Amino acid sequence: MTLIKSISGIRGTIGGKASESLSPLEIVKIVSAYAIQRRRSCKIKSNYIVVGRDARISGDMVKQIVCGTLQGLGFDVINIGLASTPTTELAVTMSEACGGIILTASHNPRQWNALKLLNEKGEFLNQEEANEIIQLAERTDEFVYADIDHLGKYYKDLSFEQKHINLVKDLELVDVEAIRNAHFKVAIDCVNSVGGLILPRLLNQLGVERVTGLYTDPTGFFGHNPEPLEQNLTDIKNLMKQGGHDLAFVVDPDVDRLALICEDGTMFGEEYTLVTVADYILQNQRGNAVSNLSSTRALRDVAARYGATYTPSAVGEVNVVTKMKETGAIIGGEGNGGVIYPAAHYGRDALVGIALILTYLAKKKMTLSQLRATYPNYVITKNRIDLKPEMNIDAILDAVKKHYSNEKITDIDGVKIDFPTAWVHLRKSNTEPIIRVYSEASTEEEANKLAEDVINQVMSLI
Repeated sequence: MTLIKSISGIRGTIGGKASESLSPLEIVKIVSAYAIQRRRSCKIKSNYIVVGRDARISGDMVKQIVCGTLQGLGFDVINIGLASTPTTELAVTMSEACGGIILTASHNPRQWNALKLLNEKGEFLNQEEANEIIQLAERTDEFVYADIDHLGKYYKDLSFEQKHINLVKDLELVDVEAIRNAHFKVAIDCVNSVGGLILPRLLNQLGVERVTGLYTDPTGFFGHNPEPLEQNLTDIKNLMKQGGHDLAFVVDPDVDRLALICEDGTMFGEEYTLVTVADYILQNQRGNAVSNLSSTRALRDVAARYGATYTPSAVGEVNVVTKMKETGAIIGGEGNGGVIYPAAHYGRDALVGIALILTYLAKKKMTLSQLRATYPNYVITKNRIDLKPEMNIDAILDAVKKHYSNEKITDIDGVKIDFPTAWVHLRKSNTEPIIRVYSEASTEEEANKLAEDVINQVMSLI
């Protein structure tokens, strides 16, 4: 059994000892701490908290505990039902709520669930706020619950799915008429979660001519490993190889990551979802771009085409958003298919990505594989260095930084070494005694060789 508390939320497996899993007791403690933090820190006067969830089997159980705990603390709950992560984020601001809780473990397998915590802007809490909640959750003597006359109210509002779609359709750079005139035939894989509810509705309203769905029934019984990586997408790749579709969209269980498959069944590359959206945005609007340190260099190259400044951020959505605000970026995200377009909202949103990519393809009048060929070709590989728990990972990374001091070094999150035509990023895991090693070059062979050289150098320092 596993329980992980971090800036990304509180996630864990269902079942087992209370302190070693996402148990009902842990859920009550975290939600209580979050509610107290919202009372102290919310910058607007509101008594509402939004709750939305993906289709996980444990979702209904977790939802009932979360909603009841919030009511017990005197908050009025707006339950928006089965909803994507970006839908829940938008519901917070649309409801003028003081926060929101998303019940999703994103791409983790079915035995996992999580609480993702939002502020009044519908954005994830920062590191300081997350740490405050984690510490407060262990001080249960500070929990003061409402008396019988001040219990919170409970509302159910299922209108936000359509409100989310309306927001996407109304974006200045989304052209519904162009999409309709392109007569797109699209396949989707929604891994039997909430994407199966909202994606067909979005595509229909965007004017897509035909939609073929795989795993669109939101049962929570995932049709395959829910992370949208090539090795997990055999079924939809085979469907695309049969012909008859222009492209395929694949989302994870909470619909904040977007992967594309070309008309011939080949992977577009998850790193290139953000690159493509940025290419379209930066052609039409002046501004800058941001992605995390472990994302492809192709975004930097595309930004340079349009005279835009590219800035890297530490890994993590909240860090990307913070850097975007600092640099005035009009597009940003993460290389795992997470698109953040501030004209919509400051959150990864597959619906926004879908609408912008369909518009761009309609205007370019080319296939998805032809569009992919217009971008620099890079390959990212992912490796790890296993260490003994007693080893000082920070000291090891400092030694690596000194060894490669003649190269361009970025150390806002681990150590990234930028070589002229490639890079390697080393960062310590928050959950294991390992160093994650990401590398990028023009070919997989080159990227692996570069990672191997750096790993060997690290091992020589241990």
